[in-house]
Amino acid sequence: MTFELAMLAGACALGLVHIVLASHSASLKRGYRWSAGPRDEPQAPLGGVAGRLERASANFMETFPVFVAAVIMAQLANAHDWRTVWGSALYLGARVVYLPLYAAGIILFRSLVWNVAIAGIALLIWAAIAP
Repeated sequence: MTFELAMLAGACALGLVHIVLASHSASLKRGYRWSAGPRDEPQAPLGGVAGRLERASANFMETFPVFVAAVIMAQLANAHDWRTVWGSALYLGARVVYLPLYAAGIILFRSLVWNVAIAGIALLIWAAIAP
């Protein structure tokens, strides 16, 4: 397995962490009866940590497909250099740091970390299109 694919596997695991944290925090806030039910009734948006975990998960799911595509493009182009290594590591590392920052409600620095993840994706795309 290449380093980039290992980072992709790590990002998949992080995606599961996002889902579990957001789901359980919503259940703690709304009750497990709500979680087990059909959820037909509209609910007010979650607040506090539960709301931030839900939004962090949604944010991860927005960038993750682009990261997957960039890693696959680099693999198919047989590109493996400093850009693919740094790009995949920056993405995963920044996304790992982003989660607790968002959960804690830390502003500005969280946005900087998000931009680091995007820079990682850009490096992967660059490597794939200009080997």
